[in-house]
Amino acid sequence: MHNKVYITNQQNAVKIPTGIRILIRRSCNAVLETEGFDRPAEISVIFVDNAHIAQLNAQYRDKPVETDVLSFPLGSDGKYDVNEETGAAMLGDVVISMEKAMEQANIYGHSLQREVAFLTVHSVLHLLGYDHVEGGLAEVRMREKEEQVLIKLGLPRTIAYTPE
Repeated sequence: MHNKVYITNQQNAVKIPTGIRILIRRSCNAVLETEGFDRPAEISVIFVDNAHIAQLNAQYRDKPVETDVLSFPLGSDGKYDVNEETGAAMLGDVVISMEKAMEQANIYGHSLQREVAFLTVHSVLHLLGYDHVEGGLAEVRMREKEEQVLIKLGLPRTIAYTPE
């Protein structure tokens, strides 16, 4: 099965580390594999700065503040639009604030790569219908899935990522 991850950099605030695009693709594929997603998929990942993500957060969530990542699913209940040319399910967009990711990596004491991998995994789970906003069991399930995928990537919460 062939998944396509489109990665676009729309910011200049943070230098994109070598290998991060490969790590993002691995992260997306690990989520899809863990979830048993059995058909080709397309995901778009966009790097932005804090100002841009704050604008998107205000526009789509009525929260005019910066955040680390936003997810824009294109499907619901396991039903997705299909790219006519490739036959791939179009899952949606992941928008990551690289400034906020860098800030959080420093706060949590791990690499920018580890933070971006976590944000990607978190957001792709949202594209597949997971949610944590209401808390409770749904949040617990989502956190368990995040950790399961991060372990598969060799990036559990306790180990920092070091590029090869």
